[in-house]
Order: sequence, then C-alpha cells, then structure tokens
Amino acid sequence: MSLKFLGTIAALGLSATMATAQNYPSKEIQGIIQWGAGGSTDTVMRSVTPHAEAVLGGTVVMQNMTGAVGAIALNHVAGSPADGYTLLMGAENPMLYKIMGLGDKDYSEFVPINILARGTPILVANKDAPFDDYAGMMAHIAANPGELRIGSTGPGGVPSVVTAMMNTVEGKLDVIAVPYDGDGPALTALQSGAIDVMPAVLGAAIEGIRAGAMKPLALFDTQASDKLPDVPAVTSFNEGYATYLPWGPFFGVFVPKGTPDDVVAKLSDAYAKGAEHPDFTSLMDSRGFTMMAISGDEAEAFLTKWQQGTAWLLHDAGLTKASPEEFGIARPGE
Repeated sequence: MSLKFLGTIAALGLSATMATAQNYPSKEIQGIIQWGAGGSTDTVMRSVTPHAEAVLGGTVVMQNMTGAVGAIALNHVAGSPADGYTLLMGAENPMLYKIMGLGDKDYSEFVPINILARGTPILVANKDAPFDDYAGMMAHIAANPGELRIGSTGPGGVPSVVTAMMNTVEGKLDVIAVPYDGDGPALTALQSGAIDVMPAVLGAAIEGIRAGAMKPLALFDTQASDKLPDVPAVTSFNEGYATYLPWGPFFGVFVPKGTPDDVVAKLSDAYAKGAEHPDFTSLMDSRGFTMMAISGDEAEAFLTKWQQGTAWLLHDAGLTKASPEEFGIARPGE
C-alpha cells in the first residue's frame, strides 16, 4: 500500500470527522439520566434540555437508567462512542464511587458539558430545641455530651458529609447519629421531636422553615442566601469551613473523554444558554438550588475540590471502603 494512498485515506478520515462535527447533531442524541423519573436529577434535566435543544437544533431523547447508585448509567455512557450522541445526565455520586467501593470510574472519565446547579446544605433544628443558633447548639453539645440527636441518611449523603465537616472543623462532636431512609423521613422526624438537628438541603427544608415547623441554625455555604437572608453562612463565624465550601449535591451533563472539541463546544454552548432560560432559573430558585452553569476549566476545578473535600471528610470519619490516596485524590490544600 503506497504512502500516497495511506495519506488519502487519512485525509478522508479527517474530512469525515470534521464533517461530522460541523453537521452535529445529524441524528438523535441519547440523554442517559442516572436516577429515576420524578427525582431531582430527572426534574433538572427534563427542565433544561428542551431549552438546550432549541439552541442545538437537535433532539435529545432522555432515558432513565437506574441502579447501583447511578453506576449502571455511568458505565453505559463511558462505554459508548465518544461522538457526542450519548450524554450522561448525572449528579454528584460518581465522585465517591472509588472510595466507597461502588465502581472504578468517576467523572475523570468524562468532559463536563455543564455543571448546572447545586444544592446548598443547611443545618436545621426542632422548633422547640433549647438553642436558636449554631453557637447555642455547640454550647448545648458541650454541656450535654451524648444527648443531641442528629439525623443521618447513610454514608455519602448530605447529613454524613456535613456532620463529618463539623467533626473535622470543630473537633469530634459527642452526639447521637440517628439513621433514616432519606431526607423526607428525617425532616418529618425532626418536626415530631424524634431528633434534634438535621443537616439537609435548603430546597428540602425551606418550606418547613418558613412555616415555623423547624428553625435554621446555619447555612453551609460561603455566603448567605437571599431566600433566607437572616440565616448566617457558617464561614461568617468559622473560616475553617472555607476549605470545604462551597459544597452540595450537584447536577451536570457529561460526555466521554475523546469527544471532538467542537462537539463539546456546541453542547456546552447549548446547555449554557438553556440554563439561562427563565423557566429553568425559576425552577431552580423555587427548589432552593444555587445556579452554577459552569463548564471547561471552571467545572473541572469545582469537581476536583468537591471530590477532594468530600472523599477525605468521609475517609477520616471511617465511612469509606478505601483511602482516597489509593486513587490519587489529594487532601484539600495539599
């Protein structure tokens, strides 16, 4: 086979690749949602995607692919051609797969098209708790060791991470962790007095706060929220939390690494503009989510910080199957 012929074949291959990228999308795009219908991830993706489609000039057919804490969907997309026709529509869970023994892949296998939004953790207390703010809670714990009951939803959930954060920054808290199957049952238990304190996502707790059914102690963020402006950000009185914040469950669209750059650019532009649509921003606001709409280096930096902080907090709390160090996940600040 001549060099000239090989050169011709290579040129044709390059031309075909360029044509594919220029004409993208030329067929339906598959959007694989990690979680079931009606959940937060499903709601976010089905809200933003129609607006992204209008910009992209194509159709994204969304499919819920559940199982293994989202790993089935992630592995499916990771094994698909890197051509922009299979998107992973996921949440934060894959960043913990390796240390929790749930899988050998995470978002390092993918390019973030857009990290759309994140939830903001808030610490809430039973309305009759004998303290009204974070400092009061800490004083109560010190004066009554082993008595405060704090809700939990299992390793890797918002309560476990926030509690681990508190133990790291404040020193080991002498409290009782009470397990529940999700935020909903835990917040119900909080209101009934079965537990005293619950770390939750702002969107899940805000109506109960506004109704006076529970009282907010602190927002686990670097700044206050305009939804609850009187609730202080935890960094306003303890800078030690800044190492781990901002933090919270998040929602993002991803494609496998190796997807052509201009296809990534088209998708990123479409989802960035889709995220600006008033219907989507209104939904995020009503559910207490913080808009992010980041991609590229900014998204990569967010993912790295999120994984480092969360992985080491959980590991130091004895909640992981393996050390983050085994997977090259550095401690925050190293």
